[in-house]
Amino acid sequence: MLSSYIFYTSTGQSAMFFARSVAVCLFISICSAKDTEIRNASKPVRLFTEEELKRYDGSEDGQPIYMAIKGVVFDVTTGKEFYGEGAPYNALVGKDSTRAVAKMSLDPADLTHDTMGLTEKQLQSLEQIFTGTYKAKYPIVGYTSRRVLNEDGSPNKDFKPEDQPNFSIKDEF
Repeated sequence: MLSSYIFYTSTGQSAMFFARSVAVCLFISICSAKDTEIRNASKPVRLFTEEELKRYDGSEDGQPIYMAIKGVVFDVTTGKEFYGEGAPYNALVGKDSTRAVAKMSLDPADLTHDTMGLTEKQLQSLEQIFTGTYKAKYPIVGYTSRRVLNEDGSPNKDFKPEDQPNFSIKDEF
């Protein structure tokens, strides 16, 4: 009876030690994953002029590929087969292509930020693609200066970073 008790106790302690070890390893793994997320989230968000955004048009190897929609600049480099040089949607990158996305157009006249004259259906399509595709799939790396600044260079008081999913204010500024 005593030998059974000793066996049960040592087996129980071994099981408890194993469970605690697994818990500690899991905790360390979660903490280091959170640490990586925190470091990635703390990258500064940039403000892009039209000239600066042109540099990220997919024409230079090793350079990221950026595309703006509604003044939000996305890093679409992971979609290089769609946006890289010679790819089907390369015309959309290196600029704010809001109108082209809304109209699902590659017409050079539509490769602009301008949404004047778009139909309600096109604006709904724009919002759906903006939220469902770009915000869901690609990281935000900044904003166009046009979105944050008025034509005269003064701050756009209607710009609200907190309305931009995937960011919190403390991560942005």
